[in-house]
Amino acid sequence: MATNNERSVTYKILDHIGVLATYKNNWSKELNLIQWNDRTPKFDIRDWDSDHEHMSRGITLHEDEARELSRLLADRFEDMPISEDEGN
Repeated sequence: MATNNERSVTYKILDHIGVLATYKNNWSKELNLIQWNDRTPKFDIRDWDSDHEHMSRGITLHEDEARELSRLLADRFEDMPISEDEGN
């Protein structure tokens, strides 16, 4: 017999760091610092509706993981020129 152990998920956006992409449906992919279920805040990348009431699945990172991701991306793009299409 299967049981449904749904529990409510609470979240509080502590710091809206930035928007990575915007879409025609008024959703955006964002980087935020979020506290989930009153736990230690994590860096979070996911799509949100314009009111931050609905969200997609995403990825959360502890601070050390976010620092490592930042380091890896900096190393990856260090010697790459930015094309004119990027950043728009």
